[in-house]
Amino acid sequence: MDPTPYEERSVTENPEGQGPLAPDPPDHVKRTAIDLIAAYADHDRDALERVIPRATDDAEAVRSELRIISAFLGRRVQETGVVWKPADSREAVARTVAEMLPPELEFAVSTAWEAHTVGEEEAAERLTRGDPMVYVHMLAAFGAAIGSAVYKRAELVSILRQVTGLSE
Repeated sequence: MDPTPYEERSVTENPEGQGPLAPDPPDHVKRTAIDLIAAYADHDRDALERVIPRATDDAEAVRSELRIISAFLGRRVQETGVVWKPADSREAVARTVAEMLPPELEFAVSTAWEAHTVGEEEAAERLTRGDPMVYVHMLAAFGAAIGSAVYKRAELVSILRQVTGLSE
């Protein structure tokens, strides 16, 4: 898929082109977010284990970047007409994290995401036990799942690099 004009700008830029909504995160944060999504999209546990320490070091910034990327991918799904319901999201995230994480973290991510998708933010927060990495895994797995619904793997990573302002 060719990027739309919106996709050619940084995802932190507002649609009217009037400058950034928030300071653009450092490139290493963007790279970490994309590497997490790529690891989940590839179901590559080794790649995930290599990127987790970087994500942990900047968990809140990576979480924020993953939220932006997830919003972008959600809009792409809507624009392409791919049918994607909350139930699809819950199943896709559970399937994406399956066997990629230790069982207790896999359970926390899946159940917190399920609560999140039905608007139970307080329950989701309780299930994460305040660990920002649960949110990081939730959002990265969601990004991989929803991104794979509209892009091939190589295309997904390339588009994410473009929209975040990273060079190939």
